Amino acid sequence: MANYTIFYTDDDEDDLSIFADAVESIPQKITLQTYTGGDKLLDAIFNPPPTPYVVFLDLNMPGKNGFDVLEELRNSDYQKDIPVVIYSTSSEPGIIEKCRSLGANGFITKPVLMSDIIKSIEHAIQIDWNKFIPTKSNFVFKF
Repeated sequence: MANYTIFYTDDDEDDLSIFADAVESIPQKITLQTYTGGDKLLDAIFNPPPTPYVVFLDLNMPGKNGFDVLEELRNSDYQKDIPVVIYSTSSEPGIIEKCRSLGANGFITKPVLMSDIIKSIEHAIQIDWNKFIPTKSNFVFKF
């Protein structure tokens, strides 16, 4: 059984806590690193270890928002291939397409039910990100 490291960035402490509770209930060994802002996440990514298997990234944060973080990560020469799943309250098609065009690997609208949060995390760790190619048909994870 593989060990996974997940980074999750969100400015909402409740969302961070709920996500951590969901991770605890998943049988796979997952190390969760949480960050309350885009600058903190980028600092962690650019100064490993650890290197995340996947990053869950909220869009609406003060300061450096999710779009800014994604753009900076994809335009860097270092660690630019880390898989990023946008994890947002939005489900607006224009925002989803912007995330895809900026180089996100997936998009999940934040679920309300704990069971769906767990499914979304399990979905992200089951993907072989080295082979996954985001397309319009597989970019958004549906429950």
